[in-house]
Amino acid sequence: MKLPRRNFLHLLAGAAALPALSRIAGAQSYPTRPVRLIVPFGPAGANDITARLIGQWLSERLGQQFVIENRPGAGGNIGTEAVVRAAPDGYTLGVFGAPSAINATLYDKLNFNFVRDIAPVAPIVRFPYIMVVNPSVPAKTLPEFIAYAKANPGKINMASPGNGGVIHLCGELFKMMTSVNMVHVPYRGLAPAFTDLIAGQVQVMFADTPASIEHIRAGKLRALAVTTAIRSALLPEIPTVSEFVRGFEASNWFGVAAPKNTPPEIIDKLNKEINVVLADPKMKARLADLGGTGLAGSPADFGKLIADETEKWGNVIRALNIKAD
Repeated sequence: MKLPRRNFLHLLAGAAALPALSRIAGAQSYPTRPVRLIVPFGPAGANDITARLIGQWLSERLGQQFVIENRPGAGGNIGTEAVVRAAPDGYTLGVFGAPSAINATLYDKLNFNFVRDIAPVAPIVRFPYIMVVNPSVPAKTLPEFIAYAKANPGKINMASPGNGGVIHLCGELFKMMTSVNMVHVPYRGLAPAFTDLIAGQVQVMFADTPASIEHIRAGKLRALAVTTAIRSALLPEIPTVSEFVRGFEASNWFGVAAPKNTPPEIIDKLNKEINVVLADPKMKARLADLGGTGLAGSPADFGKLIADETEKWGNVIRALNIKAD
């Protein structure tokens, strides 16, 4: 039987629309089973805390469990690769931050390209670092510290929880922009770095806000500045580094991403839900208690943040020829 041309064209158009309709229907029903939310670091860190806050919200809103799966190792690369290699169906997501942007340049031979191989979903939060010194350091302000460091080149030890991490690079950026000479002392983790900083074995560190706040309040450490472009709501009396060193900004940030080629309808649905929670006063208060600020935005906004941070830290790593341990 020969179909009239008009009927044939209608059938052809309908067939072409079926994949799009199927994707939309899939996104509307998504998720229909538990979703893995991979954290490329161990439990209890800022990355893990952020993932659990967002995961709980998404579980309640979308009716399926968002299961946190910690996959530490290789500076975060093991967990990142697990997301990159997963099926792009929305059932494996990752919570990524500044370390992933740094690793793109820090490691010479990765099995993936972070910027190219993930699909940004939504930014979540930004955390400042706090420049803290042992109270034995005579400087009470950042300008005084810079003057003291320049008068004592090579005599100030700068701690970090490991070579090539955000805290290390934050300090190296500070050294580059102020022309001060400090000796980097890497530790195997944040806890031993704090122990020696409080004991006076090292003099300065750019430290995590949640980990350092109690030491500051107890008088064991002195806060000189925060590293974000604006002051921290948790420590509003502490100035920013950029108030004295123009253009300085360094922070830790986190957001959700999916494997490349995840359907845009699913990404948009997740983005909408994450932005809803970031607008919730309880979530704002919880992030503020941790020293963070919500980063509501589109997938494109998160993609730009990732690209900008990858370029920024890549420039620092190449300029100083920093290598991973």
